[in-house]
Amino acid sequence: MTDSAEGNVEITVLTGLDQISAEDWDSCAAPNRGRPENPFLTHRFLLALERSGSVGEGTGWAARHLVARLGGQLGGQLLGVMPLYAKGHSQGEYIFDFNWAHAYARAGGRYYPKLQAAVPFTPATGRRLLVHPDAPAEAGILLVEAARELARQNKISSFHITFCTQDEWARGPEFGMMQRTSQQFHWLNPGYASFDDYLAALSSRKRKNVRRERASAQAFGGDIVRLTGDEIQPEHWDYFWQFYQDTGARKWGQPYLTRAFFEEAHAHLRDDMLLVLAIKGGTPIAGALNFIGSDVLYGRYWGCTEHHANLHFELCYYQAIEAAIDMGLGRVEAGAQGEHKLARGYLPVPCYSLHWIAEPRFAAAVQDFLNEEGEMVVAEIDYLQDHSPFAKRTGDDDA
Repeated sequence: MTDSAEGNVEITVLTGLDQISAEDWDSCAAPNRGRPENPFLTHRFLLALERSGSVGEGTGWAARHLVARLGGQLGGQLLGVMPLYAKGHSQGEYIFDFNWAHAYARAGGRYYPKLQAAVPFTPATGRRLLVHPDAPAEAGILLVEAARELARQNKISSFHITFCTQDEWARGPEFGMMQRTSQQFHWLNPGYASFDDYLAALSSRKRKNVRRERASAQAFGGDIVRLTGDEIQPEHWDYFWQFYQDTGARKWGQPYLTRAFFEEAHAHLRDDMLLVLAIKGGTPIAGALNFIGSDVLYGRYWGCTEHHANLHFELCYYQAIEAAIDMGLGRVEAGAQGEHKLARGYLPVPCYSLHWIAEPRFAAAVQDFLNEEGEMVVAEIDYLQDHSPFAKRTGDDDA
């Protein structure tokens, strides 16, 4: 652990979440009582990643979490924290900079390690400058500058803040960071009382397609159940691990999470999770794992050992919509990418990141790229919004 002090403020760099109490971390990351706004920022979630060996030295995700205190000392007033990692690659981020890394290397530079404020393997928007509610807003700038200073001292190429909030992104120029806009698909709940209410908002053709897909998926020969909290049993993770391994091997080459993560999750995260299982003959044959925020259901992982028509859409998208309506949640975030989500009611929305690169000429080239990319992303979002599945109510057939 290394410390640096500026005036009255001391910044501590943690190489593990076990070096700060859950009470202190969550007073910044999840200060509201009850269910956290974003479960991925909690001490228990980030610590589960570390304890399970999913992140840590040797994984390309080495913890360098920042803690800012007023007056120094461990007992000083807590100003804020930042989930920060020294990254040895660009995997598991979902804001892609592989081309930057290749160009940097071709120019004779060393792009890795880089510093990244993020939640590993989790493309979910959330605060990254976790300022304590009793601290001044300027504490966020202190955290950003501390991360940059850590990069300078260690001759690290760059510092990135991914899937930050729109408010944090808007302050990017104030922080001296470049803004980037990307795209995801989210389902928004204006206050539906039932899934049928949602269906009624779709155009006739899309509504019929959803009903057809659900009917074919639910005819797989078993039952679909939604489980949370103590309803989730240890043996469920034996099956889900098979599902996760199959999907991970096909998408990423190898799974990001270890088997031990799901044991940690069972012990500490059950109340934050919604597990959707398709069970046939008493045996789960497919599943989708979601995390529950105070107003958002976050779809994270899916897999199966038997393939059935439209079962993926049912477990990942339609069950998530139905669950969000039942729980009174305002949004479902279904993860990264996937224009196939549009036809199922998930609309394109912008997501945000911030970037700082130490080498000025390379930073200028990246800024030019980001300007062009941002215009294309905005244009694509506008185009896709015009092709949403929702009824325009101008002569639409309500049959």
